[in-house]
Amino acid sequence: MVIDPKRIREKMVREQIEGRGIKDQEVITAMLSVPRHLFVDEALQSQAYADHPLPIGYGQTISQPYIVALMSSLLDVKPGMKVLEIGTGSGYQAAVLAEMGADVFSVERVKPLYQRARKLFSQLGYHYIKTKLDDGTMGWPQKSPFDRILVTAGGPDVPTPLVDQLSDPGILIIPVGDSKRSQKLIKITKNDGSVEREDMGSVAFVDLVGKFGW
Repeated sequence: MVIDPKRIREKMVREQIEGRGIKDQEVITAMLSVPRHLFVDEALQSQAYADHPLPIGYGQTISQPYIVALMSSLLDVKPGMKVLEIGTGSGYQAAVLAEMGADVFSVERVKPLYQRARKLFSQLGYHYIKTKLDDGTMGWPQKSPFDRILVTAGGPDVPTPLVDQLSDPGILIIPVGDSKRSQKLIKITKNDGSVEREDMGSVAFVDLVGKFGW
């Protein structure tokens, strides 16, 4: 069990987030607020704020805190924006985005994780996070377009439906790579009808499974 989670959370943000150059105050405030230890199994709660990912079952993980902060910062979320998250997983990333003021829509393909996240969102008061059990590579067309899209799993390329569902202007962040568990973090920017692609560095995510994934 985590001892004094608030103090440990502050240390995590100071050392792992701010210490590595994340300056987005909305991200910092959100990660100080979200009780990360509640998004992992009780047996792993003592490691919840450590500088590495943790297993959450079904071959999935909760991402390293710095990666959550980096991706959230790259999204450049403003309060009131519609954000689509592909890969609800533990629910932690969605909670961070919600704390940043986003209107969050999150898609998960693994039913037990979907059910667990929905229950946790309700318990923690995140009633406004919308969730869906489906193939995330197809996006959520009924709710599109989205100001921002965040994909928390790595695929062979950027799924076409996600680009189509991105607003103009809009930003999409996704890990992409030829080999599983080893990708480049790609930032897609749509502006005035043009789509630009930028490599933001190497990452390692679980597989993006679906029609437009592995």
